[in-house]
Amino acid sequence: MADRINLVMKLNGEERSVNVHPFARLLDVLREDLRLTGTKEGCGEGECGACTIFLNGQVVNSCLVPAVQAQGAEVITVEGLARGGELSPIQAAFVAHNGAQCGFCTPGMLVAATDLLNRCPNPTEDEIRDGLAGNLCRCTGYSKILDAVQTAAADGASR
Repeated sequence: MADRINLVMKLNGEERSVNVHPFARLLDVLREDLRLTGTKEGCGEGECGACTIFLNGQVVNSCLVPAVQAQGAEVITVEGLARGGELSPIQAAFVAHNGAQCGFCTPGMLVAATDLLNRCPNPTEDEIRDGLAGNLCRCTGYSKILDAVQTAAADGASR
């Protein structure tokens, strides 16, 4: 069995340190070692977007990222979108529009939508569809999700 390594990262604004197996996926470290269970595993192959997080400001599928790549990095999960106990504008819009049914895809959708609105504060419907293209939802039919992103954009949701 390989030795564990000390992984230090800035996670949702706080410096965190955790001992991990050198071949662990970042998704598993977040969920199992750090108990941040908002990030979900859907496919484990980077196809569904349920595990989407920010890594150094870039949207990534955490199921494809070796945890050691987060050494010294800034990681933001869905839990880090809220500020001071207040939902972020995109989170509030998802609630207002019932953008989640089972909720499984919601964390990845929220991170992807946050990224989209940071890059494109006033997206068209086609730009929203493109921005969320890597995130699959099997319940909602996407219309409520699109409505939520449009509302958040109209309310000036970009950070």
